Amino acid sequence: MATTGAESQSDSNAHGVIEIPADEHSVGTFPPFDGSTYASQILWLAITFGLLYWIMSKVALPRISGILEDRRDRIAGDLAEANRLNEESNAAIAAYEQALAEARDKAHGIAQETRDKLKADIDRRREETESQLSEKLSAAEKRISEIKGEALASVGEIASETTAALVESLVGKAPTKTDLKKAVDAAMK
Repeated sequence: MATTGAESQSDSNAHGVIEIPADEHSVGTFPPFDGSTYASQILWLAITFGLLYWIMSKVALPRISGILEDRRDRIAGDLAEANRLNEESNAAIAAYEQALAEARDKAHGIAQETRDKLKADIDRRREETESQLSEKLSAAEKRISEIKGEALASVGEIASETTAALVESLVGKAPTKTDLKKAVDAAMK
């Protein structure tokens, strides 16, 4: 089916396509490359550059330099404060270490003093105990020698009685006291 120009225009508009009349299309160059507009372009470039330069030099750059200066001052202040605090902490550490060393020395002195007192007390008690033991030992030795003397004194008598009883049971006759005493004395030597 053959379509006319009006029908094709309505069909293309129905599909969302917009047609631009051919006389509005001009074949030419890109406007910035058009030689007839160079002078106005350079003028506007100079005006824009000058205005931008003035705004940057009078408004933006002073603000930025002020911000950088404030930041530099704040950093310098923070560094100075950090150095001051570092020196204070180093001084506090040195004082702490000195106090700790003094406390250790004092503790060692107290411990040595306590050891010396305890040693003296132990030595005194040991000497007292040794003297008491010596007294008890000498009393015991004296008692032992007394008991030994009594025992030795009664050994002769016991030996005489035992010998008399043995001789009488073996021989059937009791020995005389003089014979018995001679025999016991000879045996005990």
